[in-house]
Amino acid sequence: MTKADLVNSIAEKAGLSKAEAEKALKAFTDAVTDALKAGEKVSLVGFGTFSVGDRAARTGQNPQTGAKIEIPAAKVPKFKAGKALKDSIN
Repeated sequence: MTKADLVNSIAEKAGLSKAEAEKALKAFTDAVTDALKAGEKVSLVGFGTFSVGDRAARTGQNPQTGAKIEIPAAKVPKFKAGKALKDSIN
């Protein structure tokens, strides 16, 4: 499903215009992004939890040259599906 497909689905299910649905989707993604940047978790009961994890620095290898490279530490977004979401898929 692409972003356009998601906007169309939201518009249809919520009875909104496509422009309103796109604004709502953008507001949702912006709010989640801002919360994760601030180090907060976003929990949607039944759907899942968005959080930020830490990835440690490590040594990697360039597959073309075989040269060793240092990969810096980074913060990465995580999503853990909630029970209701898991149950609805199975």
